[in-house]
Amino acid sequence: MADEPEKSLSVYRLLPSMSEYQTLHLNNFDARQLMRWQRTGTDEDRPARLRAEWLGERRWHKSEYPTGYPGAPVLSRRLVETFGDELSAAGSLVPVEIAGAKNDEYFLYVVEQVVDCLDLRRSSKPKRMDGEVKKPVFRVEALPTQLPAFRLPQFPGAVHWNGWAADRLVDLTGDEIEQRLLWSQDPTAKPHNDPWGI
Repeated sequence: MADEPEKSLSVYRLLPSMSEYQTLHLNNFDARQLMRWQRTGTDEDRPARLRAEWLGERRWHKSEYPTGYPGAPVLSRRLVETFGDELSAAGSLVPVEIAGAKNDEYFLYVVEQVVDCLDLRRSSKPKRMDGEVKKPVFRVEALPTQLPAFRLPQFPGAVHWNGWAADRLVDLTGDEIEQRLLWSQDPTAKPHNDPWGI
């Protein structure tokens, strides 16, 4: 873990920035299969591949973090290699097959670690349909700070990034990633007012 001991704990949602970068549109069938696996955990639904296609102007640079799907972080080969083995602590990598772009190497980060660390009394109530928690509050003693990312049993279709990992990805990509603060141990920090919105 790259976090400094004196730094406040924090949790983020990551998504591509709104700058001029190409992003990926995920194949609907593959995205639904991933969401099913996140809900059920069954082996037959576990994704073995992810199909996608580039969106945006061809003259734009291809984002290294090209999808905003809450439960489907996709990373470029450079990010995977630079980040190192720490990604495997929370999940595994599945190749992304990009239509018409065989030389583009990207990977779906399948976050397998589901951690019950939400303070249910202090958090907003999970939405009935998908479990979305708009205003989460985490129990510090249960937060898996050693992991780069995790999912919640109440909201299994969304990946939550620990602050140290989110900061590292942003450092590696500059303005390609938007960090939305979900929660911070620092009482002066202001969480995003609609972290799971588009």
